[in-house]
Amino acid sequence: MTTIGIFFGTDTGRTRLIAKQIARKLGDVAAAPENNGPNAHDAFLAHDALILGCPTYGDGELPGESVGLKPSWEEFLPQLGGVDLSGKTIALFGLGDQKKYPAVFVDAIGILHDALADRGARLVGRWPAAGYDFNASRALEGENFLGLALDQVNQPALTEQRIDAWLAQIRPELLP
Repeated sequence: MTTIGIFFGTDTGRTRLIAKQIARKLGDVAAAPENNGPNAHDAFLAHDALILGCPTYGDGELPGESVGLKPSWEEFLPQLGGVDLSGKTIALFGLGDQKKYPAVFVDAIGILHDALADRGARLVGRWPAAGYDFNASRALEGENFLGLALDQVNQPALTEQRIDAWLAQIRPELLP
């Protein structure tokens, strides 16, 4: 049976908590969530189906050393270098604050999406932008985000409902 790998980057722990919640909801088809630190490369590549989570920092940046954090997505993506991700199906979720950072809301989803698509991954799990109040996002394509957008600061009461609907959408894509 295929297991879904779940990898996340975090500083405050919010993204880790969402990753754990997603793993619980998926049950035994999900591997234990892992921080995408410097030793995650081999575990990441071992999965054909992945859920990746990332908060957006500062001016729409990935978490990592350049924004004063420990190594995270910023350092992980270059480790993939010329790795061909064809054959991998990936769904993304991201955390952001649409009121404090309305011009870069969940930009990290867009950054990850582009980097993974450039390496041949099949990306699934677009999410409607309706119900959010922001000005711009690199994660927006048309009327949809390129992954599940969560705002744990301003809309935490909507998180579980959004996760449930998103998992119902992506589960058949990740586990054909």
